[in-house]
Amino acid sequence: MKPSDTLLCIDGVTVRFGGIVALDDVSFDVRRGEVCALIGPNGAGKSTLFNCLSRLYECNAGAIAFDGHTLTRLPRHRMAGIGIGRTFQNLALFRSMTVRDNVLVGCHSRHHAGFLRNAFKLGVARIESAALARADELIGFMGLQAQAQCIVGDLPFGTQKRVELARALACSPKLLLLDEPACGLNHEELHSLGELIRDIRDRLHITVLLVEHHMGLVMGISDRVVALNFGKKIAEGTPAEVRAHPEVIRAYLGEAEEEPI
Repeated sequence: MKPSDTLLCIDGVTVRFGGIVALDDVSFDVRRGEVCALIGPNGAGKSTLFNCLSRLYECNAGAIAFDGHTLTRLPRHRMAGIGIGRTFQNLALFRSMTVRDNVLVGCHSRHHAGFLRNAFKLGVARIESAALARADELIGFMGLQAQAQCIVGDLPFGTQKRVELARALACSPKLLLLDEPACGLNHEELHSLGELIRDIRDRLHITVLLVEHHMGLVMGISDRVVALNFGKKIAEGTPAEVRAHPEVIRAYLGEAEEEPI
């Protein structure tokens, strides 16, 4: 693999909370243009790693490089500007605002870092016009045209998740972090979500890294899968390789709440 093929490099990341080791020397790469899934039982360290990528947590050891940037040296407000978008397991929407306005928040986060420079060059009105056009484009991509002027808090949960995804896409990320996107969705919504994630990769050319418990979704859409357990990486490979890996089978054995893999 050429160095330019690697978008995200996680190298020996260790995170401790007091005497608890949440991540223990975890290393793997995410390649440009792939859908990569991060799996593992509850407490495996998946959310901790996502929070390190978002700069919500600090690493005690190791390094994270993204598209030429060393993430551990950047403040968290720079993440959108360098090309990282994220959704959350618990929806983080402005529930009293419309769908369109929620997506516009993501558009403005993209422009915030260079707002003054762009304002002098393009004018505030042109920036606002570009943001509105981008928001409407994403609302169309997500199939939310009919709900564009609806208050988010009045919409079904599955629709709200699409709004959050549209907002994460509004900053035109190179890497999209999806934190348990299937949580709370019904069977029909799950099928649509799988198609949507593939469309994001294929049509928008955005690399996707997702944390997910729903193994049917993971195995159906992922190019590669990384498995964690008790903070350690236990397997990495294609969905078929990881599904058959003895340590992955042991990690999930006896967990009745998990969907069989």
